Amino acid sequence: MLATVLAGAAGFLLKQADEHGVIQAVETVAKGQSIVDPAVTHALLQRMRSFSSQTTANPSGALSPQEECVMTLVVQGKTNKEIGLDMGLSEKTVKNYLSNIFQKMQVSRRSQAAVLFERQRVGR
Repeated sequence: MLATVLAGAAGFLLKQADEHGVIQAVETVAKGQSIVDPAVTHALLQRMRSFSSQTTANPSGALSPQEECVMTLVVQGKTNKEIGLDMGLSEKTVKNYLSNIFQKMQVSRRSQAAVLFERQRVGR
């Protein structure tokens, strides 16, 4: 949900929204306003607070050298198993690294992390 909003969405509705709620949301967005379903507002605020505390703990959001190595191999299209073999790690350890990387990068998918990592690396 946060990634959707950060990507430029003008709002967020749950799929349980009724017909009236969807129509009202479309009209609201058409007027240039934003909308977030009240049922998800608490979760969104919690996530933003979590992001804020992570940023405070690690201001740069920088990946460790080991995490950068993992991401370099991800960008090359390697699987977790292949990354583990290349780095002498178990597949589960690679999954743990990726989970931490996703949190730091605020993404939920491998492809998102790969694109963001490559953009940051090229921008250095």
